[in-house]
Amino acid sequence: MAMTLGSRLLHTLEGVGIALDAIRANRVRAALTIFGVAIGVFVVVAMSATVHGVTRSFEQDVEAFGATSFQVRRRGIDLGGCDGSDESCPERRNPPLTAADARALRALPSVAAVTEIWGDSKPFRYRDRELASVGFDALSAEWMKTDDGDISPGRNFSAQEEAAAARVVIINDTLQQRLFGDSDPIGKQVSVDGQPFTVIGVYHTRAGFLKSLDGRGPDRPRAIIPMETARRHLGLWTRGILFMVKPRDGAVQADVMDEVTATLRGRRGLRPSQPNNFALVTQDRMMEVFDKLFGTIFVIGIALSAVGLLVGGVGVVAIMMISVTERTREIGVRKALGATKATILWQFLVEAVTLTGLGASIGLLLGAGAAFLIRSNTTIPAAVPPTAIATALLASALTGIAFGMLPAVRAARLDPVEALRHE
Repeated sequence: MAMTLGSRLLHTLEGVGIALDAIRANRVRAALTIFGVAIGVFVVVAMSATVHGVTRSFEQDVEAFGATSFQVRRRGIDLGGCDGSDESCPERRNPPLTAADARALRALPSVAAVTEIWGDSKPFRYRDRELASVGFDALSAEWMKTDDGDISPGRNFSAQEEAAAARVVIINDTLQQRLFGDSDPIGKQVSVDGQPFTVIGVYHTRAGFLKSLDGRGPDRPRAIIPMETARRHLGLWTRGILFMVKPRDGAVQADVMDEVTATLRGRRGLRPSQPNNFALVTQDRMMEVFDKLFGTIFVIGIALSAVGLLVGGVGVVAIMMISVTERTREIGVRKALGATKATILWQFLVEAVTLTGLGASIGLLLGAGAAFLIRSNTTIPAAVPPTAIATALLASALTGIAFGMLPAVRAARLDPVEALRHE
């Protein structure tokens, strides 16, 4: 057995050496093969790294909101959509969520906090510095109970300031830098849509994919304004309001959702036979939607990678068939000296796998580089998972074996006498 393994290892190393010689002798054909495999592997690795990063970032957002927290929306979330008519989209007729709804939910014993949320954008200006469109969130006073971050320097607005529709604003680091540079912004007045607002705090948020996707990441200028202030002074669109509900510690999410559902149905006078005219969305449901979206993107990526591997595979067949033809006499000599069909077959398969393996290695390096660029320039913690590396190497090896089998079999079946006569 040891002799067999040693002999097989020797033949493998010999096959690798011959494959490298063939690459040097046929640079253009070999480059086409390696390039095709590299592109296929690169797409798989880059897509896997991105999806892995998005999933990890989503998990970080869930941790920030709280694993048991959920949203109450006027309409559900789905990628399907509809044609826009009220008949095919009955949810379009759903009434908006109100401040009274939020107060009713806060009164539930199992609920720790309810944050009202609405987002929009307005021009911000401080002296001669103006930003034409800055995103802001209108939030109720307890918003920090459902969001992970801190305010420094400054403070959050109080429930009394929200009730009085006080013109106060909290800005993030990026907006501070754009409007104030290195100076202290606390207590200074900025213009929001032409109205004076006093800066009371600077908010530091943690980057997450969901926040970055809708412009709430730390890399974009953004502000926070009391909900009632937005209602009275900034033209709040009531149908766009949603709630983030955080259950109390120890409360079961499903039980809290049942209580919220019962409360809202009772407030809206819905009969048992009538469906809900609102939607409850858990973090798991949001993950399902994103899985569908990125699953579709990943399938497209796999299809593109398959094209690359196909190009590489065709290159393997071409270069290996030419190699068999050019080395017919050599094969005859090897057979005359006692090489078996299995030995010849193994040698040519090793050559084919060496070609695709080189392409896979280049593709892995390019994919790792793409993951590094994504991680460095976005909020997505892209990283190449070990499964992607194993899959890429396995796919390249199978490509080499599948497309290298035909020329390898042809070489193994050559008649040694006829091969020795070949010029």
